[in-house]
Amino acid sequence: MGLRLRSSGRDADDVASQNPVAEDPDVGSDTDSEDDSLDEKENKEKSKRPPDNDFAQQRLKAFNPVLTAKIVIPLLFGIAVVFAPLGAAMWYASHKIQDFTVNYTHCENMASSSHWSAVPSEYIKSHFRGFDADTIKVQWKLSSDESQMFDDEKKVCQLQFNVPRDVKAPIYMFYGLKNFYANHRRYVNSFSEFQLEGNPSSVDVIKNTAGQNCEPLSVNSEGKRYYPCGLIANSMFNDTFTETLKAVNGTDEDYKMTEKGIAWKTDKDRFKKTKYKPSDVVPPPNWYKRFPNGYNETNMPDISKWYQFQNWMHPSALPLFYKLALRNDHDALKKGIYQLDIGLHFPVLPYKGDKYVYFSQRSVIGGKNDFLGISWMVGGCICFLLGLVLLIINAVKPRKTGDISLLSWNRELDAQSQNYDASDHLPAEKE
Repeated sequence: MGLRLRSSGRDADDVASQNPVAEDPDVGSDTDSEDDSLDEKENKEKSKRPPDNDFAQQRLKAFNPVLTAKIVIPLLFGIAVVFAPLGAAMWYASHKIQDFTVNYTHCENMASSSHWSAVPSEYIKSHFRGFDADTIKVQWKLSSDESQMFDDEKKVCQLQFNVPRDVKAPIYMFYGLKNFYANHRRYVNSFSEFQLEGNPSSVDVIKNTAGQNCEPLSVNSEGKRYYPCGLIANSMFNDTFTETLKAVNGTDEDYKMTEKGIAWKTDKDRFKKTKYKPSDVVPPPNWYKRFPNGYNETNMPDISKWYQFQNWMHPSALPLFYKLALRNDHDALKKGIYQLDIGLHFPVLPYKGDKYVYFSQRSVIGGKNDFLGISWMVGGCICFLLGLVLLIINAVKPRKTGDISLLSWNRELDAQSQNYDASDHLPAEKE
């Protein structure tokens, strides 16, 4: 048996009298509206819905071409027509450059100090128009520079080479290093931009600057700052080259070159004369033979005019690289025999490296680079062959454009319907 409870009217009146707020609907309306507005504001703040704009809602205009044969084939032929001639022009411009390279790594071990001897042919590479690769002959001899304080710094490699024909200006002389990996993260970040800009940076700045600092070569054992600090400056290439190619063996005139203009034009805004006092800083560890007694008022390096240093402070990405050392923008290098003296100070044999001296001209694409033109020609030929193959296929066995029956899901439906039709025509099984 079920019981049903029902409140009497008297009970309802009692409840109303105890809670007068419930009788008046107007009472508490302001509070409710405030609560609603707070709830709406809170919901808006918590909403993760992206804003209603074209970017967030992915409504940006886009170009989605339909790659039909009529579009692809002319495009491939057009690329071939552009790439192949440009590649041929770049290859020709590079091929016209006359240059030669001499590997002088083993000069200190193989060259005689008493007479001239021929440099092995595998250490020489040359390209002169109208002459064979082995036309240039190079001899070397080991001499001594008695002005150097240390015995291992006195070695001088003298090179004599013949120039088989006149070479038009500009003429550039580079030094090259092989097997020198300068792209290590710790190495490329080990310098102080504040020091290079001429600021008298504190120990804390050159040691603890985020991103790039001079560690592990910030200060010496006595706490004095290195200038310039860091691994890059410490490992600077320091072989020396005479700025004048001396005319020998009947050649009439010396050929003069200069260091001016070998650095980037923008480097003049980066490298400034330091505001350090000589007593405040010390040379990097590997510079002690250049500055055996430290810095003073006369030998403090002015990096704003030290173009070799500016070039070195741009680390190379590859283990084989060349950096500009000397140049002559106006005078042609006449046919004849010349002598170049190289002070041997930079060791490469301990890490199985090589060092080179390289003379070259310039073209519209820069230095000699056959690969650039060849790669463009190969790319153009590949595009031409692909266009030709597609043209033949489209002519022999054309495909209907926009045929929806070839869509994958339509093919599946056709296959299912064919299987279904085949099952209807199967013979009935006998009982």
